[in-house]
Amino acid sequence: MGRILIRHADIITLNAGGRILRDAEIAIENGLIAALGTAPADFEPDETVDATDHIVMPGFHNAHTHSPMTLVRGWAEDMPLERWLNDRIWRAESALTADDVYWGAALAAAEMIRGGTVGFADHYFYMDRVAQVVTESGLRANLAWGVFGAESGEVGATLPGIADFVAGWQGAADGRIRTMLGPHSPYTCSPQFLARTAAAAARLGVGIHIHLAESMEQVEHSLAHYDLTPVEMLDRNGVLDVPVLAAHAIYLTEADRTILASRQVTVVQCPTCHMKLGMGVTPVPALQAAGVNVALGTDGPASNNALDMLQEARHAALLQKLHGLDPELMAGDLVLRMATQNGARALGFPLSGELSPGHYADLIMIDCATPRMRPRHDLVANVLYAAGSADVSDVMVAGRWLMRRRVLLTLDEARILDEAERRALRMVGGALHRLRSY
Repeated sequence: MGRILIRHADIITLNAGGRILRDAEIAIENGLIAALGTAPADFEPDETVDATDHIVMPGFHNAHTHSPMTLVRGWAEDMPLERWLNDRIWRAESALTADDVYWGAALAAAEMIRGGTVGFADHYFYMDRVAQVVTESGLRANLAWGVFGAESGEVGATLPGIADFVAGWQGAADGRIRTMLGPHSPYTCSPQFLARTAAAAARLGVGIHIHLAESMEQVEHSLAHYDLTPVEMLDRNGVLDVPVLAAHAIYLTEADRTILASRQVTVVQCPTCHMKLGMGVTPVPALQAAGVNVALGTDGPASNNALDMLQEARHAALLQKLHGLDPELMAGDLVLRMATQNGARALGFPLSGELSPGHYADLIMIDCATPRMRPRHDLVANVLYAAGSADVSDVMVAGRWLMRRRVLLTLDEARILDEAERRALRMVGGALHRLRSY
């Protein structure tokens, strides 16, 4: 892998001290950052990049999504969560094929790269095809094959089969793929199935990616059937004995927050989805005060409708300020850390999400030669509150360019656009027929 020297960059490091560098250099070798600030005098690059008028920062990690759901983007609008799932999404997905998943994930990968995402946690079906997209695209990913708690083999996979997927793909694509088990939620999976899944995860040495406490109705159902909150139910059945990515976690008691803080749980807030579906607000300040790691995700593109982590970070900050009636909430670079390193570490990439020597060269360049990015009093504020995904000009993972000067280098974007839309129209057309026949 070649040596790359980036010069004249304004750098948001997101290191422990929150260091900001102006007109600085980044030396990259063997996929890692070799030096930051000033390159060694004897560093001889194979490629030199002029980053004048650009901010360089860690790439984003989308900690909860369903990437192939690009195919149903815009298909289920202005509906509450239960109707959105039952009347639209699950009807369309009943016709899903493995090839659909590949092209839907490819469309998502192209969108994520263009928006500065370098890694994502995916929870869906036919995940071997998503793994194929990750391998080809150059992205990092943590992949969980979603199951609904039955042994009927939804979309061709039982728990033993999924365990084979987890073991087979763990560490693949030069270490860019990590795997987890993916029971959908405590309200769709029985306590017995959750306990079996937890035991399998412990045996495989992996974590669990799950939806948690998305609605008050789910909490009330859990209390009525088990006399336990969803968090307590997971704890009782061993799920929290392994690392957990818990998406949403909106309706929590104080006892729930204490349990999450005492375990290896990362809560993933998806603010755009939460606003769009009227779900509620994840209590991020209270979770962070309790010591819970909180990351950011977009959720799927059917409920967002974008895979835009810059938008997600901005909404994460603004939503908490509004909800708490406190403009000092989520101050400084906290939200950018949630969007980068908090997710990266939870996904299994602890050397990503920060620009420091010895860390992965997983970085993005943001073009500041636009009116909305001037003046540059505060680079963090410029990125968080002014930049748009279209301002991302370059994306690198492990020292490899995935996008250079806004041109995708690892994916055939034109073919992906055509193939994904053709398949999406077929899926939705079939779902409309089934809906009318119901």
